[in-house]
Amino acid sequence: MRIYMQTLTEATETPRFYQLSLQQDLLGGWTLYREWGQQGARSSLKREVYLDRDSALTAFERARDSQIKRGFRVVFSQGLDNTHAH
Repeated sequence: MRIYMQTLTEATETPRFYQLSLQQDLLGGWTLYREWGQQGARSSLKREVYLDRDSALTAFERARDSQIKRGFRVVFSQGLDNTHAH
């Protein structure tokens, strides 16, 4: 599952982005990837590993909600069912 968010900016500013991606690994664990930066520039990436889907999904949703409160808006989402979509 994946969410891509951007900030609304003035015409002269480059928008910032924040992307969350949640993937299951081969051993049954889950990895949450957080990537952020300015559009068209270098970005930062953080990886967090979780043992079960529920804790990984909770972290995914908290990260999403935190960025929405900071002014990001969801541009694209993939793989979210209606029970967890914001």
